[in-house]
Amino acid sequence: MLDKQLDEVEARFDELGSLMGDPDIAADAPRYRAIAQEHDRLEETVLAWRDLKKARQERDAARVLLEDRDEDMREMAKLELAELDAQIPDLEQRLRILLLPRDPNDERNIILEIRAGAGGDEASLFAGDLFRMYTRFAQTLGWQIEVLSTSESEVGGFKEVVAQVNGDEVYAKLKYEAGVHRVQRVPATEAQGRIHTSTCTVAVMPEAEEVEVNIRPEDLRIDVYRSSGKGGQSVNTTDSAVRLTHLPTGMVVTCQDERSQTKNKSRAMKVLAARLLDVERAKAHSAEAEERRSQVGTGDRSERIRTYNFPQNRLTDHRIGLTLYHLDKVVEGIGLGEVINACTQYFNAELLKQQESA
Repeated sequence: MLDKQLDEVEARFDELGSLMGDPDIAADAPRYRAIAQEHDRLEETVLAWRDLKKARQERDAARVLLEDRDEDMREMAKLELAELDAQIPDLEQRLRILLLPRDPNDERNIILEIRAGAGGDEASLFAGDLFRMYTRFAQTLGWQIEVLSTSESEVGGFKEVVAQVNGDEVYAKLKYEAGVHRVQRVPATEAQGRIHTSTCTVAVMPEAEEVEVNIRPEDLRIDVYRSSGKGGQSVNTTDSAVRLTHLPTGMVVTCQDERSQTKNKSRAMKVLAARLLDVERAKAHSAEAEERRSQVGTGDRSERIRTYNFPQNRLTDHRIGLTLYHLDKVVEGIGLGEVINACTQYFNAELLKQQESA
């Protein structure tokens, strides 16, 4: 069954490769882009399938050599067979995971929300550190980040920062970042050198498309007011800030970073649409919603998915039992990919277990 599925994937991959060489398709940019994206999505699976077929062929050849008259050849065949017998199950497991149904939101852009939790000023500083970490990670992948809304703290960092992240498979890579992130370090303001513990919450929501969320004008209350905090002169002297209240849900979104009231309203609508879509997804997938709530929690110190321990340069992801001792690289965005890949592999393996036991 697995082999048949993989043969079909490989045939589709080859077909797409041929289509990409068709001049008529190459001249049709939207169609070519769609074909190229599907081809790219299948490439990892096809390469792994070809590796598995090659390993199986080499195993068959090694088994034949076990009957060779030459003792050295037989010993060499035994060693090769042992390696292949260990390699093939790993390849088969990897392919089962690659064949799992894709989350329909994986290719979407996201709305990223980071909020300071427990810990006062230090939590705000940590929120700033997390936002910088995700920004630098995004830059390594060629993604674009647009800040939609900020609430800065007096000591630096953010009480809250909301941003849109655009790029290839953003949601697929960042969806497991949702939850409470805990930091342990000595704050700059701590005279006694004591380690403090603070938290931030991270929410990752797929960007909503207009056809998915119908926000009726009569369901909105729109308030405009004068911006406060940092900004250009006109930001603080005109009623450019916008507060949207979604009356059916009581959901409130504010935006004041732009000088233009129109731009602030547009940004606030993006955030509101993403939040409403997230609510609808939660209703449709109650188990997923419970998992998300258990990840994000309230921001209390006792709830966390990950701990950033600066004195020991240690990062621990409590969900998957991962511990790394190069926290400095992770918070700079350089080493975050290693953590994200480990989370993705773990949760894919868990999903596979659920499917096999169903």
